[in-house]
This record gives sequence, C-alpha cells and structure tokens, in this order.
Amino acid sequence: MASNRIIMEEVSSAGQTTIGRLLREQVRTRGDTIAVESSSVNWTYRDFNDRVNRLANFLVSRGFRHGDRVAILSENRSEYLELEFAAAKLGMIVAALNWRLAGDEQTHCISLTSPRIGFVSPRFVNALQGLAHGMEDVLVFGAEYELLLSQAPNFEPDDIASPEDPLVILYTSGTTGRPKGAVISHRAFLARLCVFCSDYGMTRSDTFVAWPPMFHMASTDLSIGMLLIGGKVIQVDGFDVDRLVDIVSSERLGWFVIMPGVVERLIECLKARSVIPKRILMIGAMADLLPRHQIAEITHLLRSPYLNSFGSTETGIPPCSGGLLAPGRTHVPLSKIQSSFCEVRLVNSEGEVVPDGTPGELIIRGPTLFSGYWSADDVNKEEFSGGWFHMGDIFCRNSDGSYDFVDRAKYLIKSGGENIYPAEIERVLLEDDRVADAVVVRRSDPKWGEVPVAVVARKEATLTKVELLQICRKYLAGYKQPKQIYFVPLEDIPRSTTGKIQRHEVEKWVVQAGCKSGLGG
Repeated sequence: MASNRIIMEEVSSAGQTTIGRLLREQVRTRGDTIAVESSSVNWTYRDFNDRVNRLANFLVSRGFRHGDRVAILSENRSEYLELEFAAAKLGMIVAALNWRLAGDEQTHCISLTSPRIGFVSPRFVNALQGLAHGMEDVLVFGAEYELLLSQAPNFEPDDIASPEDPLVILYTSGTTGRPKGAVISHRAFLARLCVFCSDYGMTRSDTFVAWPPMFHMASTDLSIGMLLIGGKVIQVDGFDVDRLVDIVSSERLGWFVIMPGVVERLIECLKARSVIPKRILMIGAMADLLPRHQIAEITHLLRSPYLNSFGSTETGIPPCSGGLLAPGRTHVPLSKIQSSFCEVRLVNSEGEVVPDGTPGELIIRGPTLFSGYWSADDVNKEEFSGGWFHMGDIFCRNSDGSYDFVDRAKYLIKSGGENIYPAEIERVLLEDDRVADAVVVRRSDPKWGEVPVAVVARKEATLTKVELLQICRKYLAGYKQPKQIYFVPLEDIPRSTTGKIQRHEVEKWVVQAGCKSGLGG
C-alpha cells in the first residue's frame, strides 16, 4: 500500500508544473531570445533567468523561505518581474503594493500581509520610509540592488514551489472599505495564460506591453504569462503615449491594454502622427465603460478588434471575455461571450439558478480563480459559498447563451419599489456622441427612497441638460430617468487606478449637495 501511495504521488507530481520551472524551460529552448525590455534594459531569457536566480539565492542566503512575503513598491520596471520569478522559484509570495494609495491605506496593506522584506524603486523610497512598515529590511533598486545581484551565485535554487502555492497578492480596492489582498497562485496564472492562448490565439510571436501598473492584473497576468511561452514583455512606466505609439508601429502585439480615461489621448496621438500599426491581435478592455463612438474610432485607427471583456482581479480574464468587437463599427451589441475553462451560472438571492432573461448574480468556478483573500476567512466563506465564487455582478443570460451586463449588485437603486441599474441609464447617455463620459448614482429622496442622478462630462459645451433628458425620456421608463444632471470636466470624474469610475466618491458629491462639492450646474 505504501509503495502504491508513493507511485500515485509521483504520477500526480508529473502532471504539475510551476511558474519558475516553466521559465527554466524557456531558457533551455529559447535562451538567446529577448524576454524583457524596458527603457534601460534588453534582457534575453538567459540573462533574465541569471538575474532571477541571483536574486533567489540572495533571499535564501538571508534566511527567507517558502511562504514568506516580500513587498514591492515600484513603477513598472524589469526588476519587478525579476522579483516575481525569484519568489516563484522559492515558493515565496510577492505583495504588490499600490503606490497610489494614501499612507494609511498603504500601512493597512503592509500590516495585512506582514512582508519580511521590501523592495522599492528610488521614486518611492521616501513614501515607504514614512510608514511604520515593520519589515526586516528594505532594498532599493539601483546601485544597491545591482551590487547584491553581482555578489550572489546564479545556480538554479532548489525546486520547492507547488502549483497551489500563492505567488502574488494584488490589493483590490473595491468601492468602500479597506483594500483586500487577492491571492493569485501559480495554477491561476497558468490557467489565465491558457485562456489568452485558447480564446484569442496568442502565441510566443506576440509581445505584451505592460504599461498599466504592475500592481494590477491587467499587467501582471500577461507579464508573467508571456514569459512562460517564449514571448516578449516590454515594461513601460505608465501611459507614456508617445512611447506606446512607437511600440504600436514597430512590434507585433498580442493584447494591447487600453482603459477608460486614456483612449482620447491615444486617438489624438495616433491621428497626429499618422501611425500604421504593425499588427495587434486585440485592444482594450471594459467596453461597457466607453462611449461607442470611441470604441469605433480607436479600433479603426489601430486596425484591431476591441476586447469585450468582463473579468476581475479575482477571476482573471474570465468569466465572460470571449467576444471581440469588430473594428470601426459604432452600433454593436455588447453582449458578453463566456470564456473558456470556466463554469458560469446566474443565481438569485437564494442561490437558485434564474431562467434566461431574468437578472441574476454571476457566480463562477474554474482554474483561473484566485485562492481567496489573505487573512479574510469570513469574507472567503461568504464569497465562495456553495463552492462557487460570487462576483456581485448582475447579468441576464440570453437565449443564444450570451450574457448582458446589468450592473453591480451594490449599485442597485431602489426607487419606489422599482429596481434601477445605473448601467441602463449610462448606456443611453453614452450613445450621444457629445458625451465624453457619464456615471449614474443614487440620491436619497423623501418620496421614492432613492432616485438616479447623472454626472456627465461633455465633449461639446453646447450640450444641455434638456437635450439629455429628452433622450432619456425617449429610451427609458419614467422611473429610470435621472432626476438631476450635473456637468463636470472629464478630468474631474474620480477614477481608480484601472480607470474605473469611483462611484462612491461621486455619491459623496451628490450627498454634499452637488455644487458645493465641485459639481457644476
């Protein structure tokens, strides 16, 4: 019996792999191919792995071990990936700190995960020094970091990681409350890569440009993933529009991430420079959050379809990102297509599957899922109830199997006993080409309990509230029409680091009587 158990363990082990082992395989087969590029470096797979091994061996020499957390506070740069892959080989966990957070929030994130050591770029040294972080040591990228690498051996460290080991903790901001630490395992990163390759045809011939912050899944998933299949990763320090346009014209790109809030600047630059893209497999994300005319224009200029995505930090690109919007088309349906490698259901508040056409909360299970929130047993128990992850997003399933996004459950407006989903109103407002962006939030009302209020950024100053209300009356039931419209500059609409509008901040404006909070009349 004991020998059978040993044999089964060996068979099971043969069917598994990890992030660090797959990097090692790329070195064996594609060692002289460019792996990581930035403004200052151009590492081949062999060079990159050499640096990863030196960093891993340094950490071992300092007594760090499997399961220890290591924090990083940095802009996008090659060292970010070196740390993630070094941790992958040691079974350590990278806590990717969000440099946009306030000091109190940052302290919370560090306290939550208790990293033993931190790595920081020169840009954020002072910010980290101002916190009571409690780490044993903090190392700065630059001369100090290069010295420790040069003194460490470059042999492969002992292979001690396993597929279910956590690799990265990404802090999810949510809409209220403290950030939570979403734990992403080796298994989840591998499965997310498989979805990109399966659903969109991504290959090792493609390049991924990591310009969104590495503390978000939009950059981390494929920065890690592309290096597992032999592709190239270009690290860009934020939305450097001229640098990105240069890359578009010279590189064969897989997924070119574009987020709300940056599309207009990219359009202007592409037009000004008359750029012809070399080749882009797909662009964009979160199509529901962009005006249709913007989607049509950017896809036309980049000659690439727009990713009609719905995913999250917790799920990766699934559950419903299987569809692409054809270039140049203005009026296209935004129904979502289920991604590969996942199961999806829509359920009511009792957990019962709802029929087609009935709104329900989307729940998902599959290998791309995260491993829960760090040190949050109560939250995990609730959000993973029944063996499914409950996303808190409301969808309707159509008879053809596609899904229509309705809204976040938490944004539901209850007005006089009727349910109003802000996205319904926002879609109508965004159909007008004169609207740059729009967000609908709730306002307390003595008669109806809650009513919808719209905050709109105009592309044309001549657009009036009366005109917008006329459009709403044409396409929306009376109880769904916004009871007030505020005009604000586009740049004044508060956004998260992923470009999503922070509705809770907009609601604060409304509660504080609008105009007194900076909302225009």
